[in-house]
Amino acid sequence: MNHIELFAGCGGLSLGMKAAGFHLTLANEVSPMAAETFTYNLLKEDLASKNISRAFWIKSKYKKNDPLRLREDYRNIAKLSGNEIFSDMPNSRSFKNLKGSLLIGDIQDLNAEITNSPALRREIASSFGDGRVDLVSGGPPCQSFSMAGLRKHRSEKNQLSWAFAKFCSQIKPRMVLLENVTGILRAFKINGKPHYAWFEVAKAFASKNCGYVPICLHVNAKFVGTAQNRPRFIMLCFEVPLAKKVLSSGKLGENGKKIFLNSLEFMTKIQMNKECTYDPNFYYDLNKKHPLFDEWPFNLLKETPFKNQKTESTVEDAIGDIKDVISLTPSSDYVKEINNFSKFLNSLSTYTKGIPVNHELRANNSRVKARFRLYQVMSKIQNKCIISNLKSFLKDHELNKLSDETFKYLKSIMFLTDMGKQCLFKTKKDLEHFLISVRTKKQTQKALLADAPAPAALSIPDDACHYDEGQLRTLTVREMARFQSFPDKFEFRSKVTTGGKMRQFEVPQYTQVGNAVPPLLAKALGGVCKEFLQIK
Repeated sequence: MNHIELFAGCGGLSLGMKAAGFHLTLANEVSPMAAETFTYNLLKEDLASKNISRAFWIKSKYKKNDPLRLREDYRNIAKLSGNEIFSDMPNSRSFKNLKGSLLIGDIQDLNAEITNSPALRREIASSFGDGRVDLVSGGPPCQSFSMAGLRKHRSEKNQLSWAFAKFCSQIKPRMVLLENVTGILRAFKINGKPHYAWFEVAKAFASKNCGYVPICLHVNAKFVGTAQNRPRFIMLCFEVPLAKKVLSSGKLGENGKKIFLNSLEFMTKIQMNKECTYDPNFYYDLNKKHPLFDEWPFNLLKETPFKNQKTESTVEDAIGDIKDVISLTPSSDYVKEINNFSKFLNSLSTYTKGIPVNHELRANNSRVKARFRLYQVMSKIQNKCIISNLKSFLKDHELNKLSDETFKYLKSIMFLTDMGKQCLFKTKKDLEHFLISVRTKKQTQKALLADAPAPAALSIPDDACHYDEGQLRTLTVREMARFQSFPDKFEFRSKVTTGGKMRQFEVPQYTQVGNAVPPLLAKALGGVCKEFLQIK
């Protein structure tokens, strides 16, 4: 089945789709840093070399093979014109050279290329001569929708979902898959009134310009085995003939039939310009055990690949065997399973065994280690009153006093001082002095729990620290990749991290991992799409 990937990132969604049986005919990614990882692992090309045949810059300030392209601020390209712009895009006689390639650049520029060249549109729509495009998938940048980030309704990034819709209206795939953060389900306030971005995106795909039947889902990667609590908004869109074939196939359960009929009615209302008020029940939530997910093929979104596994994959399942030294104990079933994705890579990575790539430990001073030990202690406190008092004291020790109950609980626990020594605090005054010395303004830091999935918001290295008392440090790129279900052979490229204003456009390794769709979730989603597309 032919597949196009938009907002491809480092390649997590594409890897999972390939494992589900899809054939990548074209991909698009705006960040050269993420593109470097994508091409290295999925196209077997190194963008840092001069022998590039499967990656094309749509627009750049720099000439081909100029290394500055790999650190280019893509936001500035829109300001260029005429002779200031260099492009790798082939002419009409050579469009077939784009087959199976990655186009690096803004989707708005890709849409313009397709609009201005009917020949290019025909080539892409026909999968370069291999038949129709079965599926276009992608996850438009989500920072402006994310509850963990800075929510801005008017952010330019929020317009990219509509650019996604425009691409699909030109290429007309049989199905569309859009992935985004769960924050897209929460309303923005505009002039005091709620505005639901996900509902507006659904209307855009149902409009006359696109003509798709949208089905909106709320799923979680942990239900398909990923060692991370990662809820996600998913929208599946069907061309009308396919939606009607699905309905008449006899495969849908009762809930599935109602949902498809409801979505067909929704599309009809949109196209007839009838009033379509916001409906909170128009998305179906696996987290709330909606019965749809007990039926074909949506049940694939809650099936793990692990036999006899009754619990969720945990942090220890994911990273228990890689610390500062490699454990001699066998890898968990989880690690063995995610490493099966390696057979779907077309990678330049030479990793075989031993210490995985991207597992460079980050150095932390004694004060930071002491703080991380505190976080480990806090992660295990079950008493809500104690943890609330401790957090309040750390936030403002002058306004909030440490209670006797909190001191009584903590005085028997071994801490690490900012001088690197282990100790017990015999007096409340000594404990208070220690807590004040290690506290920080950053309130989101916490230690991982070994026996639970990792939290979803992991894209900055100091968001979390290790659960092991012997590993008082932040997580490596590889450990974060393990949570996301990337195989060890998947090598993340470009710089490791960034900071300051550079975060506005740079996508280093940690961010690449945090932004990615987990391959295990992508494979499950691909399986659902494949079941629908196989209906004749």
